[in-house]
Amino acid sequence: MSGGDGDTAAITQVVPTGWRARLDLRPQLARVRGSAIAILQITVAATAAWAFAHYVVGHAAPLLAATVTISSLGLVRDARPRRVLETVVGMLVGILVAEGFVVVVGPGWWQLALALGVTLLVARFLSPYPPFAIMAGIQASIVMSLPATQPFARLIDGIIGGVAALVVTALIPRNPRREEARDGHAVFAAADAAARTIVQALRRGDPMRATRGLEKARAIAPRIDEWRDSLDSGLAVASFSPWLRPQRAELRRHHAVLQSMDFATRNLRVVARRAVYLCDDGQRRPVPAELLAELMRAAALVGDSLDDIALQPAAREAVRAVAVRLDPAQILPDGSQGDQNLITALRPLAVDLLTATGMPSAEARAVLPRV
Repeated sequence: MSGGDGDTAAITQVVPTGWRARLDLRPQLARVRGSAIAILQITVAATAAWAFAHYVVGHAAPLLAATVTISSLGLVRDARPRRVLETVVGMLVGILVAEGFVVVVGPGWWQLALALGVTLLVARFLSPYPPFAIMAGIQASIVMSLPATQPFARLIDGIIGGVAALVVTALIPRNPRREEARDGHAVFAAADAAARTIVQALRRGDPMRATRGLEKARAIAPRIDEWRDSLDSGLAVASFSPWLRPQRAELRRHHAVLQSMDFATRNLRVVARRAVYLCDDGQRRPVPAELLAELMRAAALVGDSLDDIALQPAAREAVRAVAVRLDPAQILPDGSQGDQNLITALRPLAVDLLTATGMPSAEARAVLPRV
């Protein structure tokens, strides 16, 4: 987790260039594989909505049944039912307003301008979400541009498409675990990379490397946000789909780990800032470096426990083994106040990692030695 060889390997890793890089199709294949369920959802829902509107309801060309379905499901990461419903409502608002203008004043360029303006105003009034208004405007433009055989037939098509999207969200759900687990591991990997750099800075007394470690620690925050978004989406989908309800307990456990890792990465930034301050003198500090390295080796076990809950006890004991020694006066009896403060900064980081293993916060704080 923290050795010099790990940093050197990352720096000297072979990067493909030239024709090898151009012919590498792995990113494209991974993108397709990650979107496979979403593509299946869209295909099934759009086809079913079009067929129902055409063969059951009797509409000759139910374009909006398919477009509403496709637009509401989409290929975005956030597949929670509420987002799908909000998108459907936005499009139905656009269809309804435009249908009203067609009935009252008929089609035409100035009617399109008026209908589009009113649709956007109504949509912005109803929702603060900008894509809501855009979706409404697109559907209004389609309605004003295409002829209809009977009033409000396209509104019925839109409703059919929206219902199809929601039904498919429940019956062919996207796997909520895949996205959030990947985002969770990305958080642990980013924290590990930041800690490696800080450890190297302390071992070498390198102020530039310490600054780089602080930059890496600060860059973890967006990954925390991504993990939170994918977890919230996963929990919503698992609550809506009958097939995924057994996954709710595991997703809630991951959510608890996320909360602890949010605090842990904030405390890692505090450690990084203290390391930047201390490394200005160019002195080596192997003791706090090794303590941080041990903590992050234990953190790696916490990350592994996302996939296998059986690893939680081992992760807890690994963190506990470091936490019980975090007494600045015992570890560095002759150290400066700054050095001892660095050890003190590791204490809340250890508590957060203990809570990430499922330990109650009060019990985690009690593990630390009194100071």
